[in-house]
Amino acid sequence: MGEKVGRQSFRFANPPVVVAAANIVGPMEGQGPLGSQFDWVMSDLLFGEQTWERAESKMLRESAKLALHKSNWQPREIDYFLAGDLLNQIISASFAARGLEIPFLGLFGACSTFAEAIVVGSMLIDGGFGGRVLLACSSHHNTAERQFRFPLEQGVQRPPFAQWTVTGSGAMVLASSGTGPKVTMGTAGKVIDLGVSDPNNMGPAMAPAAADTLIAHFQDTGTDPSAYDLILSGDLGTVGSDALKELMRMHGYRLEENYQDGGLLIYDLAGQDVHAGGSGCGCSATVFTGAILNRLRDAQYRRVLLVATGALLSPTSSQQGETIPGIAQAVVIEA
Repeated sequence: MGEKVGRQSFRFANPPVVVAAANIVGPMEGQGPLGSQFDWVMSDLLFGEQTWERAESKMLRESAKLALHKSNWQPREIDYFLAGDLLNQIISASFAARGLEIPFLGLFGACSTFAEAIVVGSMLIDGGFGGRVLLACSSHHNTAERQFRFPLEQGVQRPPFAQWTVTGSGAMVLASSGTGPKVTMGTAGKVIDLGVSDPNNMGPAMAPAAADTLIAHFQDTGTDPSAYDLILSGDLGTVGSDALKELMRMHGYRLEENYQDGGLLIYDLAGQDVHAGGSGCGCSATVFTGAILNRLRDAQYRRVLLVATGALLSPTSSQQGETIPGIAQAVVIEA
């Protein structure tokens, strides 16, 4: 069984294996720099459904089914299904789960949910509670905008620091044995709130949590940024990434060429009108299950530290003037 390392981190004794992964993205994401790395690019945002919410749930369900297909396992052979999204009561995940008939654990960590699912799934496997776990996360630009900010029909002008919610879903199958990259360590984050209250300004709201988790990880494990081929934040965008690098510099850590952000990789910031970059549960899920996992499999990367961040706000909290708590969960995946 694994062991706790330091205050917030843990090491798996029998590291779970990423045996299969799949992803689906929207048309805009398919036109971005990573378009060739995705399994399925939707032709339109409705995905054959009548509402955007139904489209998002279908996207999550189909990415999960595709990951299962790649693993050559049937749903009845999977011990747990872990999934989450950004919508109230995680309806994308729970509605998708009703057709899979796999024991379901719904998760909410906002845009950090993908890393949280990897952490919880790996704990279940390493702890001997199951041998195979399916996990998935999704977000949809139009559902998120309608819930958290303004109806699209209003045509509200977005500020330059706003980010574009990724339309996409990523899924993975973890197992106690098999061939593929392994989840070796993780660090559970704390909720951090430095007073940002604008629901358009996600990057600065989440960056302090990313810094807090990264510092805890380095201190707990005795490593530093140079120990990793890639440190990937989930969706901080341009403003949040700059804030993270400055916060880390203040604590004696430099994030250099081996640092990237999923929200900056998925879009062409010069050619696509996404302002500060991408965000959403689907951002880290699709970027990791596509380009990053492919590079781990090809041994271009040997050791990746994924730190996915989430803004734990709700429409109600924003309307009542609350500030935005942030969270970041970290996992280490090694080839």
